[in-house]
Amino acid sequence: MPTYVDAIREKMASLTSDLESILGADVLGVFGPILTGVEYRVRAAIEQLPAHREKLAVVLQTVGGSIEVTERIVNVIRRHYKEVTFIIPDVALSAGTILVMSGDAIMMDYFSCLGPIDPQVERGGKLVPALSYIEQYQRLVEKSAQGNLTTAEIALLNKLDLAELHTFEQAVALSIDLLEKWLTNYKFKDWTKTKTRGLSVTPAMREDRAREIAVKLNDHQRWRSHGRGIPMKTLTDEDELNLLVDDFGEEPALAKAVREYFEYISNCMVREGLHSFVTSREYA
Repeated sequence: MPTYVDAIREKMASLTSDLESILGADVLGVFGPILTGVEYRVRAAIEQLPAHREKLAVVLQTVGGSIEVTERIVNVIRRHYKEVTFIIPDVALSAGTILVMSGDAIMMDYFSCLGPIDPQVERGGKLVPALSYIEQYQRLVEKSAQGNLTTAEIALLNKLDLAELHTFEQAVALSIDLLEKWLTNYKFKDWTKTKTRGLSVTPAMREDRAREIAVKLNDHQRWRSHGRGIPMKTLTDEDELNLLVDDFGEEPALAKAVREYFEYISNCMVREGLHSFVTSREYA
């Protein structure tokens, strides 16, 4: 007699199959924070597929996490697939945005959001945005040079661990480096002519464009909040990031399949009290 778990797996397999048929790709679902352990489940979800298609579509839902784990996930994905599309039904923030930039293509709709890429680091058992600590330290240093520090600010400055601060700075630098490398190698690999003048695109031009996007996404003053969502309209605006994003909302069958897949997994996670979930057609 089928069990409750069997029914869930059967429904999930059906939704995955629908998406794979529409996309002509293997489908990997990654839901929840990108923390240590997720990379192992991504590896298992991909390796347990009996055969791989040429393409992988990753349905991603995350508020971010570790940049080091993100890098390991990309290493796993790129070991098995040459063409990767990231589909964002809701949000992929912080490290999730960096992960998305390792794809050959990005699919969103009007409701989807990416976010600023200032990395999160673990401090006191929770994740905090590294750039906020760096900017506050710099602010206190500037006030100190002007002789304007209050007694409370002096106490805060004395509590800061310089070694820890250096770790935060390195995390920010790594985020920019990885995003620049992945955009150049994957998303921009087929960019051969400029849009307006039809000029030949050089490797240096790809690198410069990737760094421009990385710097803008890492600009804390521009976005004001680490958790602020950046919608597709802003990402694609020529006066903002001018990033190529495909709108899955323009394809009714795909939009329906993506939303059903996302909503079913999200609801299952709520019912079962799960904070993280990775799935493929052979792994759940």
